[in-house]
Amino acid sequence: MSEKLSQDLQARLQRLPARPGVYLMKDNRGKILYVGKAVNLRQRVRSYFQNPEKLAPKVRALAEKIADVDYTVTDTEIEALILESNLIKEYRPRYNIDLKDDKHYPYLRVTVQEEFPRIHVARRVQKDGARYFGPYPNAGAVRETIRLLQRLFPLRSCRGPLATSKQKRPCLNYHISRCLAPCAGKVTPEEYRQVVEEVLLFLEGKQDKLLADLAARMEEAAEKMEFEKAARLWDQYRAVAAIAEKQKIVVTTGGERDIIALAAGGELGCAQLFVIRGGKLTGQEHFLLTNPTGESSAELLKAFLHRYYIHAGEIPPEIVISEEIPEKELVQAWLKQCRGAGVKLLVPKRGPKKDLVRLALDNARLFLEQELLTTKARDLHTALQLLADAVGLDSPPLRIEGYDVSHFQGEGIVAAMVVFEHGAAKPSDYRRFLIRSVDKPDDYASIREVIGRRFARLRSVQGEKAGKEEARDPFLLVPDLLLIDGGPGQLSAALQSLREQGYGMVPVVSLAEEEELIYLPGRREALRLPRTSPALQLLQRVRDEAHRYVITAQRRQRSRPSRGSSLLAVPGIGDVRRKALLRAFGSLSAMREASLEELAAVKGMNRKAAEALYHFLHNTEE
Repeated sequence: MSEKLSQDLQARLQRLPARPGVYLMKDNRGKILYVGKAVNLRQRVRSYFQNPEKLAPKVRALAEKIADVDYTVTDTEIEALILESNLIKEYRPRYNIDLKDDKHYPYLRVTVQEEFPRIHVARRVQKDGARYFGPYPNAGAVRETIRLLQRLFPLRSCRGPLATSKQKRPCLNYHISRCLAPCAGKVTPEEYRQVVEEVLLFLEGKQDKLLADLAARMEEAAEKMEFEKAARLWDQYRAVAAIAEKQKIVVTTGGERDIIALAAGGELGCAQLFVIRGGKLTGQEHFLLTNPTGESSAELLKAFLHRYYIHAGEIPPEIVISEEIPEKELVQAWLKQCRGAGVKLLVPKRGPKKDLVRLALDNARLFLEQELLTTKARDLHTALQLLADAVGLDSPPLRIEGYDVSHFQGEGIVAAMVVFEHGAAKPSDYRRFLIRSVDKPDDYASIREVIGRRFARLRSVQGEKAGKEEARDPFLLVPDLLLIDGGPGQLSAALQSLREQGYGMVPVVSLAEEEELIYLPGRREALRLPRTSPALQLLQRVRDEAHRYVITAQRRQRSRPSRGSSLLAVPGIGDVRRKALLRAFGSLSAMREASLEELAAVKGMNRKAAEALYHFLHNTEE
């Protein structure tokens, strides 16, 4: 900060009121870095500008960037809490705890305010009279739920209000029993509303009540001899009963509550939500939170309650949490205001609720661990450095070439080279090789050939020519690491070929698939990295890509007509003799130049077959 700006900021800090409110901290470009609330704005904001040694390292990093502070006073702390959540949602400041990607979390919206409601996906909750369920972090699961509801409860899917005074022909959905066709007057508003109530019971997790209602309606339809309607209700009953059967029965006293547990690690947190309705576990979701300033799990849990329930479709009367949170009474008062009725925050000490919290916490920790590993693996620089350390390289291998060999029942032996640069695949540098020196499956010989051909190309190009072609020919670049699919035998074959071509200094390792063991030159014991190691995962990606590419190339090779397949039209020539002839002569042209005696001398041939072949070759164009 400049001296003038620092003086302006000091003056603003002096004028801060000792009232509840929300403060916005900005950098020297006016970008909002952090949004916070306070019971006393003056005391809270000034705390960021105390002795830096008293601040946590990440908070100190934030304070060093603050160039300006704005604030808004409120009448109560609850109003400050609501305003803080809304501003974080709007600005998504870098240093605030927030739901990761929550702007994309969808809701299920039931338009109960309409005469003929429909259900669809919504991206935000509005005060429009509709019922909202969610948010759900899994958009695919939301769409699958809608498809299920459309099968069970035939509500309309068309948009906009219906002009029932102008009836029209029903669409295809009506004819396949996916809509009750209110647009065509096929259902009364009362009958349609009854189906809507069933949908709401289903989404609220009240399957027992829904099943009872369906059973009563089914009996009523049967008594009135409306057998088609009764059959449709029976199908709905069975489908709902099957779904209810899959739900885990929770040993509690019933009621409606949410179970929330939070695990924190690094700059992330994970909240696990169990939705309990009518004593049953009706849904579970996990949510990731950013934690840029390294707050405790209790602070993260408090922040999650703010971020989730400010836009939640429903708030239960009881929320069971994994630990005590700061400002618990304030959060309870805010939740009561949002729900319109009392909400209890409970940290159980024993019993079934404690068991559920423990289960939720286990899930949260597992999800968080997986996300941290995935994030670390996505950091390609870290993975490359860890790989260099593991296999003893002086620097990260920026160019890795992976090799694999494939054949089909001994024929069509193909090898492939794939290339990864800076940890990412580079398909433009992929190459495939048709193995020439091997007549039967021999991985070692195939590896020797493909490595020899690849580096013979590099050795054959000298000076100026290499400089001109280097940008477009992957064979003219020296890799930082070779990865061979296989064990110590394949590794030895590659090393032998490298030495023969004068490139014995190129680092090479092999990766055996079953136990994922890494074999290094000159080392008797294989290297075993943890399955979660980013270095191993990078090698696996290279190996798997080489395997995929060589299989694709081998299948493409197989789909072409077999070499010399026209020989099979000769009487006495089968696939075994065809292969023997091709091994002996190499091509049909060479066979045509051979004498009858030379043809008959091929292993497996006899005089009669040789005469038929000779006649065929000299009376048929190639």
